[in-house]
Amino acid sequence: MNIYTTDKIRNVVLLGHGGAGKTSLVESMAYLAGLTSRMGKIADGNTISDYGKEEQKRKFSISTSVVSIEWDGVKINLLDAPGYFDFVGETEEAVSAADAAIIVVNGKAGIEVGTKKAWDLCEKYKLPRMIFVTDMDIDNASYRQVVEDMTALYGKKMAPFHLPIRENEKFVGYINVISKQGYRWEGKEVVECEIPDYSKANLDICLDTLMESVAETSEEFMDRYFGGETFSEAEIRAALRNNINDGSIVPMSMGSSILCQGVYTLLDDIVKYFPSPENRTVAGVNLKTNEIFEANYDFAKAKSAYIWKTIVDPFIGKYSLIKVYSGVIKSDDVLYNKDKDVDEKISKLYIMQGNKPIEVSELHAGDIGAIAKLTAARTGNTLSTKATTIQYGKVELPVPYTYRRYKTVKKEDIDKVSQSLQKMMHEDQTLKNVNDAENRQLLLYGMSEQHLDIVVSRLLDEYKVQIELSDPKVAYRETIKKKSDVEYKYKKQSGGHGQYGHVKMTFEPSGDIETPYVFDQIVVGGAVPKNFFPAVEKGLSESVPRGPLAAYPVVGIKAVLYDGSYHPVDSSEQAFKMATIQAFKKGIMEATPVLLEPIMSLKVVVPEKYTGDVMGDLNKRRGRVLGMNPAGDDKQQIEAEVPMSMIFKYCTDLRSMTGGSGEYSYEFVRYEQCPSDVQEREVAARAAKVAENNIDE
Repeated sequence: MNIYTTDKIRNVVLLGHGGAGKTSLVESMAYLAGLTSRMGKIADGNTISDYGKEEQKRKFSISTSVVSIEWDGVKINLLDAPGYFDFVGETEEAVSAADAAIIVVNGKAGIEVGTKKAWDLCEKYKLPRMIFVTDMDIDNASYRQVVEDMTALYGKKMAPFHLPIRENEKFVGYINVISKQGYRWEGKEVVECEIPDYSKANLDICLDTLMESVAETSEEFMDRYFGGETFSEAEIRAALRNNINDGSIVPMSMGSSILCQGVYTLLDDIVKYFPSPENRTVAGVNLKTNEIFEANYDFAKAKSAYIWKTIVDPFIGKYSLIKVYSGVIKSDDVLYNKDKDVDEKISKLYIMQGNKPIEVSELHAGDIGAIAKLTAARTGNTLSTKATTIQYGKVELPVPYTYRRYKTVKKEDIDKVSQSLQKMMHEDQTLKNVNDAENRQLLLYGMSEQHLDIVVSRLLDEYKVQIELSDPKVAYRETIKKKSDVEYKYKKQSGGHGQYGHVKMTFEPSGDIETPYVFDQIVVGGAVPKNFFPAVEKGLSESVPRGPLAAYPVVGIKAVLYDGSYHPVDSSEQAFKMATIQAFKKGIMEATPVLLEPIMSLKVVVPEKYTGDVMGDLNKRRGRVLGMNPAGDDKQQIEAEVPMSMIFKYCTDLRSMTGGSGEYSYEFVRYEQCPSDVQEREVAARAAKVAENNIDE
């Protein structure tokens, strides 16, 4: 591939609901640009961008892929982002690297939740955007309905650039609104045709919308517009480019990716209307001077780049995908990674075409490319020179809240599983592997249950290791409600010195469940010598990690040693420790022990129409709804407190209730006493495990 300067580059992300047709559109673009000799199909698993085994198996995109094509002397870096919400981290990374977006809408399905989320992402990153309506070859696809729905949602900024021509319910051509010319497909040829009478009224409406937008770009144009003058096609296109770049107009177009209809004009529009990186801004901090470094994709400034994604594939190796923020990066350059404090030698530079790396000699500011085998580099790292060390802000990714416990099927695979997960976490920043030492379990965090299921499947297919997922253990606690007074005498005689320790103790609530125990002694008259007090406390500290009720940690108790006795020969620290351990078990069970469960503060943001369903569901989960606040865009934020045990699998249930439009987050707030039925069930379950000598399972 040729080397392209900044003004000849377009970085375009394809967004939209899962199944809207993004991958098929990329396939069609790649075919028209001559990158492929035949179009692949998702059903056949041979598309250029869905190259992963899991993607081919499941028939949808899981990770963002980059396909670089050449069109009309311009390099277009297409970023095919996943549409399903399980992989929103991949989508965020792709949007952060793009300079413009195409929101793909299925002409049959119309506006979906993923369409709205794509729009919100464009707003967040201030991306110019275009709407492309796919599947126009299907009989009941309605371009007009999509235009009306988008206009109703986002105002009058929608500007159809093309209108469909249908004959006998078939999609046969299109009208170019700007040139007021009709075209139809005849085989592989596109020929001019008359505009159908039924389309003329709609064409006038669309043209008026465009003319108003053009008029608003300057006072001169406004005067001419009100004076009844018309604008030339060149004037219209120049004004529209400015409108599109500042977001005041969103062009709408349509076609059929499978038949390659409407895609040629879409590629032309990308080149004509979307900004090159030189029209975008980006800034970091110069760590040498502590001043703002205005990179702004200027090829004349010091070299710097940002690693926006990492690919770790057992078959093609590791690639760090970069966007050059300033300067011109060349093979054999040495760049400094401030995050890891290492120099990285760039032996080769690549551009990606799906999973196929194509070697290039240099990448200009604004371009997207890849560097192979950077050992220390991770997603979010900045590469620059030591002379001008730059740090760019990291992309904010969503926090994973869905988690499951996992175990390796074969014990000898533990290290291999850990290493494989480490590689997958380099690639997927929304995946977390947590060792919960307190509850003796390994936890896998992701964006949804499907996300975690795909991780399990990838581990088996790509890394040849197997894990099993199960519900995690809840971190319950034990405490007491009343006061008990107990004594325990520990005696052993086995020839020679024996063992003797005798304690009398009280146990009562301390009022502080943040602390396991408080120890005090009020022994008088030397009934228990002072040198045995530490042994008594040691007995307590060894007892609290596993309480007598259900083997959970004990918290919030006050233990007082007030009497006892000793033997001048047989008493020892070990004997008093053992006496205390037994006294503890007896004392806790006689002081009305209860189970405490962790309570989470849950925030759920949903469209207003779903609030009743969500609150009803929270009540079923033993949740307490604390309030509801407006969250903008006809959404409400519901705040509630819910037991941790009732939040497992909430992601799936919330998506089911809200059609995928609900979002949630939670954090731990406190411990609270369990209801009696929950306590009985948990105590019985733990007792069964103790009986099996399997308490840590």
